[in-house]
Amino acid sequence: MQLTVKGKQLDVGDALRTHVETELTEITEKYFSNPIQASVVFTKTAHLYRTDIAVHVGRDIHMNAQAEADAPYAACDKAVEKIAKRLRRYKRRLRDHHRDVGSTGEVMAAHAYVLEAEPEAESDDYNEPDHPVIVAETPTDIETLTVPQAVMRLDLADLPALMFRNPKQGNLNMVYRRPDGNIGWVDPQVSGSQDTETAAK
Repeated sequence: MQLTVKGKQLDVGDALRTHVETELTEITEKYFSNPIQASVVFTKTAHLYRTDIAVHVGRDIHMNAQAEADAPYAACDKAVEKIAKRLRRYKRRLRDHHRDVGSTGEVMAAHAYVLEAEPEAESDDYNEPDHPVIVAETPTDIETLTVPQAVMRLDLADLPALMFRNPKQGNLNMVYRRPDGNIGWVDPQVSGSQDTETAAK
């Protein structure tokens, strides 16, 4: 596995780098024979250390986790444990995914945009622009996934929301994190009726 370990506001020594590699390799190789790459960033903010981990284990499976602690090793271990818990939760589904492709392989080309945040109005004279200001644009793919596969991808990558193409109807669906901790599922009705929103988890 190709591993990158970086530090912001602190130096990452060989001992910490080795610790990261040992912990991540042990966890990911339980489920994937050849993880592709991982990126780990340590950040020091005030009296806390934050660890951000991003792992690409193949076949479009991405995992992300973040954790904070009063020492870098502790922050690392907490973030790795978050990944381990998610992997254990989806153990059976990941093994099925590893044998099969896990999705139909069909993707829909799309563009992802980053819109400029609305400024705070300092007076009543503020006029809302006709179109939002686009600050970034990147090509992306919308995969064809079942709802359980989409929920798994959302959870493993720690995403706020995920759009996908539902193979049953062929239309676009979305799963997202609700404030109550459940996962919401939006399934637009092709008949033209109102969209339905269901708790998927």
